[in-house]
Amino acid sequence: MSIYLGVDGGGSGTALCLVGSSGEVLAETKAPSCYYLDAASDEGVTLVERALTAAINEITALAGIRPADITFAFLGLPAYGEVAADVPVLDAIPRAVLGHDRYRCDNDMVCGWAGSLGLADGINVISGTGSMTYGRLGDLGVRVGGWGELFGDEGSGYWIGVRGLQAFAQMSDGRLPPGPLLDVLRAHLGLASDLDLIDVVLNRWRQSRREVAALSRVVVQAAQLGDTAALQIVDDAASELVRLVETTCKRLGFAGLVPVSYSGGVLTAPEVLKAFTARLPTAYELREPQYTPVIGAALYAAALVGEPLSQDARRRLQ
Repeated sequence: MSIYLGVDGGGSGTALCLVGSSGEVLAETKAPSCYYLDAASDEGVTLVERALTAAINEITALAGIRPADITFAFLGLPAYGEVAADVPVLDAIPRAVLGHDRYRCDNDMVCGWAGSLGLADGINVISGTGSMTYGRLGDLGVRVGGWGELFGDEGSGYWIGVRGLQAFAQMSDGRLPPGPLLDVLRAHLGLASDLDLIDVVLNRWRQSRREVAALSRVVVQAAQLGDTAALQIVDDAASELVRLVETTCKRLGFAGLVPVSYSGGVLTAPEVLKAFTARLPTAYELREPQYTPVIGAALYAAALVGEPLSQDARRRLQ
């Protein structure tokens, strides 16, 4: 039996799975994030090596196999390709723990596309800690967005979280009318005073992408309670994600109805998905994700080695 390893890295965590050629999941595990450009981390690329080594050893032990038994692996890594000098270093990291060269690394956006669309042509919009789209048409792949939290990642969890913090500050000052967001965020963070928010975000969190992005859930909660500012943030996020999709479509040169799917935690919120769906033009066919990104990574590993899983095997994975 062939065994494929899928690794889906992300800003909030890393997911791994081992899939057999008949479509059985042999083992799954979660590991800490391997996003090494986070301002809250001082490790750099060594963070990726440490996280992957521990996680791969753990999942192979769970399955009762050795890393050398893996037929092929695909590792989707956050920030891969965004620092050219780091690419050879990242490419080399899995070799030490796997003990062979039967693997490929790429950006984690590929996992989202492979999972949501089952390796088919189309566009996947990713909105998790960060945001981007990845579209495929034949052998052509196009990425749009994903420029990082400082001047990009529009519509992402981090982007929503920052705007939620801005709205909170303005409501506290009186620059915006007070809404449910005030009390929801106060309760979520246990603030004794509103100004304690500065200490939480800057000192305790050290501006952590993961922590700020997690506030997107608080913004969505406030939107559910009818907070005007939160509702606007959700609508603006949906609009930004649609822009990413439309730009990707134009660059790929799609004709006819374009399949679109999604991955990442933000679009699992019904309020955000509803707003995104309402803004998506009729030239696009929105599809529910077929598989999780980590299963997509394993499917892609099998395809890369020339052993794509059969339809029966793929059905078992669903």
